[in-house]
Amino acid sequence: MASGYGEILRARYATRLLVGTLVGRLPNATAAIAIVLFVRAEDGTYSLAGALAAVYGVATAVGQPLLGRLVDLYGQPRVMLPSAVVSALGMAAFAFTGPDTLAVAYAAMVVAGLFTPPLEGGLRALWPDVLHKEGQVHTAYAMDAVAQEVMFTVGPLLVTGLVSLWSASAALLVVNLIGVLGALSVVVSRPSRAWRSAPREAHWLGALRSPGLLALLGAFLFVGTALGAITVAGVSYADGHGGDAVYGWMMAGLGLGALLGGSVYGARQWSGVPERRLVVLVALLALCYVPLVMTPGAVGMVALTALAGVFLAPALACAFIVVDRHAPRGTVTEAFSWLVTTFTVGTSVGTAAGGPVVEWGGTQWAFAVPGLAGAAALVVLVCTRRAFGTGPAGGTVEGSSETDRNGAAEPGFSAGHRA
Repeated sequence: MASGYGEILRARYATRLLVGTLVGRLPNATAAIAIVLFVRAEDGTYSLAGALAAVYGVATAVGQPLLGRLVDLYGQPRVMLPSAVVSALGMAAFAFTGPDTLAVAYAAMVVAGLFTPPLEGGLRALWPDVLHKEGQVHTAYAMDAVAQEVMFTVGPLLVTGLVSLWSASAALLVVNLIGVLGALSVVVSRPSRAWRSAPREAHWLGALRSPGLLALLGAFLFVGTALGAITVAGVSYADGHGGDAVYGWMMAGLGLGALLGGSVYGARQWSGVPERRLVVLVALLALCYVPLVMTPGAVGMVALTALAGVFLAPALACAFIVVDRHAPRGTVTEAFSWLVTTFTVGTSVGTAAGGPVVEWGGTQWAFAVPGLAGAAALVVLVCTRRAFGTGPAGGTVEGSSETDRNGAAEPGFSAGHRA
């Protein structure tokens, strides 16, 4: 595992692109936590915090595929840096005005979410240009998922630390400033400036004309719902078990579990069809959500959240390969952005539902939502398994690769190539 990841990181620009993307995504990755803590610090209700986070999430969901399509058409620098700046300004407006003026607060959430740059999809579009070998690209997807969990482990601690040492509004401002710097680091790099999407067939549905991609998105809508519910349920639990510090450790535990699971998953090359493997991984993910309803003491709860995250990174890494196999030619950034969008919508649904569930039935009922959502994700994958056998235009993908379908000139090239 270490040697495989080390080989990738030694490739020119790989470390810079990975780190820059992770830093640039920090505002989006910590938005739900930062928004909830900020609203609570301003004496807002759980329902208001959940609603604002949901609006941000929905706006992000709308913006990601639209910005992703623009990236496929016009390149990364022209789209990503301006959108990162505008998104940060929207969150700054929210930090300065607070949640009391509802119209301004909701408008700020719309702007901040809508203009969130599609850095995640952009990085996965760049990997084939940086690495050139299909096996390395798949390993990079696993490393990408593992590295995300470092961010999801450190991010909550950073936000709660800034809240404790400074204020909730300062946390919003600092995190978004860091995000702009990360986006800047990516878009001024040579691979980002040189990258162009492959020629695409004009179609109003874009990447969504792929049946396999639609099936995957349906499943990960519910995976996102589970994580969103955990975010709000965790705040409710922490209020009675030690406050913000416990909440930060719970969210960090969730990321740490995913980090460990992803590291083990990435330690080997997997044989067989990734679509089938994904079903098993999602089933295990759903199973690990169930013990959260026990709500033990703080130490035990942190351990349970870590368990809940173990199969998240492996499921995501496998999903990246599935997206790559099913994305129509010339839509790679848009296709990956749709995965981000669907995941974000699910997270927003879970966050919005978590607040009322906490106020209606308490913390234990809120922690029951992730298990139910995980089961729903598994049902979607099982019921749509035939869709995974066809490509975007109904052609088989069994034993094929994105390289073959997109006609790239070099092994491992996906829907992007150098100009």
